[in-house]
Amino acid sequence: MSGPVQFHEREKKKLASPYPSLVTMLSFDPKPFVFSAVAMSGSFSHHPERKTAVAAENYPVPLSPPLPAISKQIELSRAMTASSNSSIFSLSPSDILYHDDHLIAVNKHHGIYCETLLSSLASQSHELHLANRLDRDTSGILLLTKSHKVAAKLVKAFTEHRVKKTYIALCTGPPPNWEQVTVRSGHGRSKFGAWRVYAASDVGRTLPGGSVVRSMETSFEVLSVNGNGSFREVSDSGNEGNVLVVEEKAVKEDGDESEIVVRAYPRSGRTHQIRLHCQYLGISIIGDVKYEGVYEWKGSTHHAHHLHAETLSFEHPVTGLDVMLRAPLPLWATQAFQH
Repeated sequence: MSGPVQFHEREKKKLASPYPSLVTMLSFDPKPFVFSAVAMSGSFSHHPERKTAVAAENYPVPLSPPLPAISKQIELSRAMTASSNSSIFSLSPSDILYHDDHLIAVNKHHGIYCETLLSSLASQSHELHLANRLDRDTSGILLLTKSHKVAAKLVKAFTEHRVKKTYIALCTGPPPNWEQVTVRSGHGRSKFGAWRVYAASDVGRTLPGGSVVRSMETSFEVLSVNGNGSFREVSDSGNEGNVLVVEEKAVKEDGDESEIVVRAYPRSGRTHQIRLHCQYLGISIIGDVKYEGVYEWKGSTHHAHHLHAETLSFEHPVTGLDVMLRAPLPLWATQAFQH
């Protein structure tokens, strides 16, 4: 051989046809006559499919179901609508719940991105930061800070669970056999990137994408079933009730589909936490198509999930005074209590 190794198109096809992985396994040095084989032993295993199966078994198995097929199309439509509305959005003065030299709290409406609200308040300060985030279709309290220093203090307070939050959700499902319950589980992304519920005993284990299962805890109380019940004030501690430690897939309860209003007290701050735990309890939130919530209910189509960030309590990062913020209930919540 008197020059660099070269392959004509005919030889490339011969290599690629019987052994598709061979070409990717060989790396050629631009210097003449030098090549090296990469990871030969793993690629030429006699039972590659068996090796893959064994590796997959080492990952935790999600206990909540995958996303329904219909959710992708509906979510895309909702996202496009929210994006188009962002250019014409204007915050009403009545939506400002609290305002001082350091903080602004607003009542976010559903179908609005947090960044849209941030942009609309740009005139208030050049250093506005989001202290908390709400999903696009979740309404309620959104807290913003006016400086990096205050933002850092509030982030620390949220991380250390010194900020207390409550949410109101309108759900459907069989009437719960509990008045208060606390759900403790794992939380993480499945191999397809969707957020899922995992067993509490899986916390700390590695997931397919390289992240780990993290702990997730939410307390719930039932406020109304089919209009039987009433709004009541937030409990200072949020009664834990019975504690459900998740280790197995949920079993669907029998019973007529009812309309249920619950208050949620998240003890952790995981993405889609309340929505996932409602799904696990068999009372998915109305309009929450990602997590088995009904899209149509009582003759109406619901274009957003019915979840509302109701209250937010914390120590003011500058004055040290206790602050308790409350967002007015949305129309769907007041109607549910009036039925």
